[in-house]
Amino acid sequence: MLKLWNTNRIEAAADVLRRVSTKVMDALERRPVYIRLKGLQCMPDRGTPPKAYVVHAPLEVIGGIDRLKRACQVIVDAFVEAGLVLEKDANRGLLLHATLMNAGNSKSSKTSGKTEPFDARTIFAQYGSEEWGECYIREAHLSQRFVYDGNGYFHCCASIPFPEEKQGAFPMMKNFFQKMFSTAK
Repeated sequence: MLKLWNTNRIEAAADVLRRVSTKVMDALERRPVYIRLKGLQCMPDRGTPPKAYVVHAPLEVIGGIDRLKRACQVIVDAFVEAGLVLEKDANRGLLLHATLMNAGNSKSSKTSGKTEPFDARTIFAQYGSEEWGECYIREAHLSQRFVYDGNGYFHCCASIPFPEEKQGAFPMMKNFFQKMFSTAK
């Protein structure tokens, strides 16, 4: 994980991201990236369904994941080379996913300071094989954790574009939270 504890490091990371934009486009073979999210998993080493800490949807790149992994590795390597990643994190494997639930974000963990696992068995039983949807990935963001924009997402400090999609070539992802709450009634 990036360690961006002050403005100088955030600006340095933003600069690194912008500088590797061409290499990222090359790694993506200058072709658009489309993903599919399907199913649920517990984050490796972060629990099991009865005692989950982080539940995520695995990411599949339509047409093969190699291009996206190569592009991500270009970015990771540039951050490591710039000294923006702690040594212990520099060789961690890359897990492309969408975090759906994180016990660290619960009200009780924020008030007590202690993260407790939650029982996700019912969630896995109901949504474990759910097809969440497919979408086009427009850009890579350098996001600041614990700082949110007005739209509720992490604050974007910098971004680089991914190859452009052909107009209307692919459907947008379902709003899976809306779907989850509408079926729970």
